[in-house]
Order: sequence, then C-alpha cells, then structure tokens
Amino acid sequence: MSGTKYVDSEGFLYAAPVREQGNIYKPNNKMMADELSEKAVRDVHTKEIDLVNRDPKHLNDDVVKIDFEDVIAEPEGTHSFDGIWKASFTTFTVTKYWFYRLLSAIFGIPMALIWGIYFAILSFLHIWAVVPCIRSYLIEIQCISRVYSICIHTFCDPLFEAMGKVFSSIRATVRKEI
Repeated sequence: MSGTKYVDSEGFLYAAPVREQGNIYKPNNKMMADELSEKAVRDVHTKEIDLVNRDPKHLNDDVVKIDFEDVIAEPEGTHSFDGIWKASFTTFTVTKYWFYRLLSAIFGIPMALIWGIYFAILSFLHIWAVVPCIRSYLIEIQCISRVYSICIHTFCDPLFEAMGKVFSSIRATVRKEI
C-alpha cells in the first residue's frame, strides 16, 4: 500500500493506511506522526454536520413544505375576522413547529437507530450476498450464452437470410384509382 493522502473540499487531510510504516492508528515513526498532525485528520463518521442547511440534497423539497396557506385558505367573499385569521395562522404554525420538535425529540434517536440498522443490513446483504450472486450467475451463464449464440448463428442466421432474399424481390406499388 502507498502513503497516498486525500484532501476533501474543506481542506482536511485524510491519510490512506500505510502498513510499511506501522499501525494505521498509531504510527511508529516520527515522520508519519508529523505528517498526520499537519492538518486535522478526521474520520467520516465524526464529520461536522451543517445545522443550518439540514437537507443539502433536497430530499424533502416536494413532500413536507406545508405552510398555513397550503392547508387553510378562505376564498373571496368568505373571510373570518382578521384577529381570528391571525390567531389561526399563529396556532397552526407554532403547533406544527413544536409538535414536530416534540416528536423528533421522542422518536428521533430510536428511528435513527432503526434506520441505521436497516441500512447496515441492506448494505451488508448487497455487498456480501447480492453482488456475489449476480457475479456468480454471470460467470456461470457465460458458457450457456456461447452455446446459445453458436446455435443461433448456425441454424437461424441461414434461415433468416434465405427468407430475406425471398422477400426482397417482392415489390409493392399503391395506386389510387378514381
């Protein structure tokens, strides 16, 4: 393995494991220890998260952007008192905001645990079962594919060429008679 380093978009240094120079977690030589301490080396599991933009990939743009105007609207000619309308707006907005916070405080960590386990199992099965099975199938089917191809080229190609030559001499004309 080589001593390649990777720098992410924020300028943090990620060092590739180097076995020739010792344990990747405790370097046994001063040079490697100095290189690793040049910049903060961070693990991808402990990276800082953005507390302002919490949906950077816009997963929920079309789903949960529900405002008061999207749910409750009074048409022209049917209006309640202005104070009632303002109080309804405030009640809706504050209730939605705090109830979401309450639900996320109660169920956020357990749901994160459940989804973490689910995606870990899904990744494990995909890496250790699905892809190897597909690769194995493709390797095994390659022999059958060659035999099938030989049979098609041997028996079907001459038949279809002959039929093509027979039907290529047919000419059709369309005339419109009045």
